[in-house]
Amino acid sequence: MKCYQNILCATDFSVHCKAAAERAIEMARLCGAKLTLLHVVEYFPEDRSNEVIAPEDNEPATYRKQQAHTLLANFAEDLGCAEACREVSFSTRSARHGIIRYAEEQSIDLIVVATHGRHGIANILGATAYGVVHRARCDVLAVRAKAD
Repeated sequence: MKCYQNILCATDFSVHCKAAAERAIEMARLCGAKLTLLHVVEYFPEDRSNEVIAPEDNEPATYRKQQAHTLLANFAEDLGCAEACREVSFSTRSARHGIIRYAEEQSIDLIVVATHGRHGIANILGATAYGVVHRARCDVLAVRAKAD
């Protein structure tokens, strides 16, 4: 079995991502690999919705980055992997593009993503997971969301 050196687990902090992160932690520990938790802020600043608006006295990118780092720290702590690297990336395109770009720039050899478990041809993996599985140059592990 190939032993991975650099494992990337992409998260959007949804409930589906916990199972993927747990698997990524397990793989990293088994392989003695570096684990990075990544959150991609997609479509920033282009086509940015009003979903999250920075307070008036804060620069939007700095505000979003601080929020994401806090969420990543809490996510890592909840999973018991405070040693994991935590990165926030901005993409003017989709999360899929940001994940793939980050993986290529950082010589990642395994990307772990969550699937949401919905049914139907268009929803088999989810748009982000599907795109990463089919476009990444490295191995990708798609982890099915646990049933509620």
